[in-house]
Amino acid sequence: MTKLLSEEQATGTARVVYDDIKKHFGMVPNLFKAMAAADPEWLAINWQREKTIMLEAGPLDRKTRELIAMTVSIVNQCEYCTLAHEAMAVRLGASKAEINHAKQVIELFSSFNAIVNAYPGIPCDIKPIE
Repeated sequence: MTKLLSEEQATGTARVVYDDIKKHFGMVPNLFKAMAAADPEWLAINWQREKTIMLEAGPLDRKTRELIAMTVSIVNQCEYCTLAHEAMAVRLGASKAEINHAKQVIELFSSFNAIVNAYPGIPCDIKPIE
């Protein structure tokens, strides 16, 4: 079983990061506790990345970012992350219909990707405008 650094055990860098995580989430998710147990500096780096990409203002609203994170997690078959990001999307206003529709899009394009991969060399004739 993966070791987790409990909040009671956290000192130094881990304590500082845990306090910041709790300020944003109201708790310290086990993913971050596992990172801290492995290397508190690694936790600090990844927490900063999380804040920069997911929590700070950006061109995508937070709900959209959480739906994208849920999508990537489903595609990568990460149950922990799928559940966490679906929960965050719901907390940020995603309806059950939006969650289900996102899952339908994921399934559709997972199957389309499988079809394209089964027929290598199909030239893409629809490309972004440069």
